[in-house]
Order: sequence, then C-alpha cells, then structure tokens
Amino acid sequence: MSSNTEYTAKDFKSDQYVRWCPGCGDHAVVNTLQKAMAELGIPPHKTAVISGIGCSSRLPYYMNTYGFHTIHGRAAAIATGVKTANPDLTVWQITGDGDCLAIGGNHFIHALRRNVDLNIILLNNKIYGLTKGQYSPTSDRGAVTKSSPYGTVEDPFVPAELTFGARGHFFARAIDVDLAVSKEVMVEAGRHKGASVVEILQNCVIFNDHIHSYVADKEFRAERTIHLKHGEKMLFGKDLNKGLVLDDGFTLKAVTIGENGVTLNDILTHDATTQDNFLHQRLAMMDGDELPLAVGVIRSVDAPVYDQEVKKQIDSIKEKNPKKTLRDLLLSEETWEVK
Repeated sequence: MSSNTEYTAKDFKSDQYVRWCPGCGDHAVVNTLQKAMAELGIPPHKTAVISGIGCSSRLPYYMNTYGFHTIHGRAAAIATGVKTANPDLTVWQITGDGDCLAIGGNHFIHALRRNVDLNIILLNNKIYGLTKGQYSPTSDRGAVTKSSPYGTVEDPFVPAELTFGARGHFFARAIDVDLAVSKEVMVEAGRHKGASVVEILQNCVIFNDHIHSYVADKEFRAERTIHLKHGEKMLFGKDLNKGLVLDDGFTLKAVTIGENGVTLNDILTHDATTQDNFLHQRLAMMDGDELPLAVGVIRSVDAPVYDQEVKKQIDSIKEKNPKKTLRDLLLSEETWEVK
C-alpha cells in the first residue's frame, strides 16, 4: 500500500557511482525503475531489490532501498524468502536472461507457479555480458558469440513462453529505449498482486550491439511493434491504421483498416484480464517479423498469492494454538526424557 508522501525518483537513488558501460541499456532501466517506484508511492524503507549475478544484477547498489546482491541464479529463491518472511515489503527481483533462465530457471518457474508477490524485471540482451560474450538461453539459433564461434545449434527460450508454461498470471514487455512504456509496465507490475514478469529488451553495446534494433529503432518501431492496452483496440503503425484480427478463429493476422473491407470494428480489443491465456500466448509470441512485437501489459490476472496464503495459514494455526511460555510447556502434559 502506498503512503500519503509524494516521492520523486531522487528518493530512490543511492549515492553510488553507476558502473555500467556507457550506452548500456541498464542505465535507462534503473532510471525508469526509480521513476516507477516514485509513482507507486511505496516508501524506500518498505522496498527491497534482490538480484543474482550479471551486469543487470548490479542494480541494487544504485537504489536507496533495502537490497541484496545474491548469487548466480538464486535471486528468485531469496526474494521468495524475503517476501514470505515479511509480506509488508514490496520486493523487486532484477535479473538477466542468463541469470534467470539458465542456472536460475528452476527458481524462476516455481516462483511463477506459486504466484509469489514479486516484481521480476528480466533484462534480455540475448548474451552473457558480465562474463564477456558467451551465448545465453535466449540467443538466437546461429548466433556467433565467444562460446559459439561457428554459430549456436540451439533454439532459444522465449521468456513469455516460459512464463505462460509456468502458469504465470502477469507478463509485460518493453524496450529499454522506450522509457514511457517501460515505466508504464513497471508501475502496473508493482500494482499487481502476485508474481509479475516484465521483460525488457535491453541492448548490450559491447557484446551484442543492435540485437533488438529491428524493433527498437525509431524508424521501425511504429510498424514492427504494437503497444497493447487493456480495453483498447489492437492498433499499430505510424498512422495507427493497422490492427490485429483472428484468422479462422485461431491465427492472428495483421490487416490494414480500409483495405478488403476491414473496419475498426473488425480489430480485436485487448483483454489482459481474461483467465484463458490462449490469446495472451499468441500475442506474446509475435516477433516483429510478419506480426508486430507486442509491448505493454499482455496478461494481468488475479489469483491466490503465495505469501498471503502462507500468512493466513500461520495466523490460523496461531489462533488455534496460542503462544505458550516456557513454564507453560514444562508444566504441560507433554514431557521429554533426556538420556
């Protein structure tokens, strides 16, 4: 719950020098996150930022909140413990595609399955940056990297697909250079009760520069991305004259309003809150090629929250079995024999 105090991004900035490469997309992410936290209005002392290992995982140092720079792949496990032990804290998990989806993959999917109230910011640059350019679980097939000099022979994970496969209830996406959408989805993630995943397509200027430029560059963005908003028509294009329809009831198709008899009424309306994730999955899997890449909040569904359910259970047991003193225990019918 937010307080009555009005905060600014400065309230969430630490005094530490930001040690990322000049031009790294992480700079935009930390600045946007600080602005999102200010808008949410939750005090810094009621906020915790947990990370694993990787370039993105340095972020807690730059936040004027509680923070914990943990070990490789274990941010979700530790964040789960933090939130379960202190449900009043707002907990953000900062992770990268390697930290989250390789060594941390098991913790990631179970945090989603349990629906722990964590705000997971997954920075996806499709490379291991901190360890100098090996391919990651999201690197494209054929990617030439330090550890795949002749190209990878693997198909990548798609974070959205994993999220839905683990029964995730909130998934959003943004591009690091699109600050407005990035802030929008972070704020919505912070307001959502349960596990929220925000994938940020982030650029690594050293080892994977321009990996997202086909959708990130301004000259392409309007035509190759679609900004989804709950309750609004799925429109895209520079003139917002293109949209999405269902072809044969199952396949998404891009159409142009005014061509072949297509009208605005034919365009799908985005419903992020429907329990059925059929359409959410298809929207999230669009890749900016034949269909535009979806950004914004794609899925946001209410469901029982793990840490709240644990607290209810503990409170119920305590109510049935009031806390006793040591004297009460010693004088009770329960006895121990020490040999």
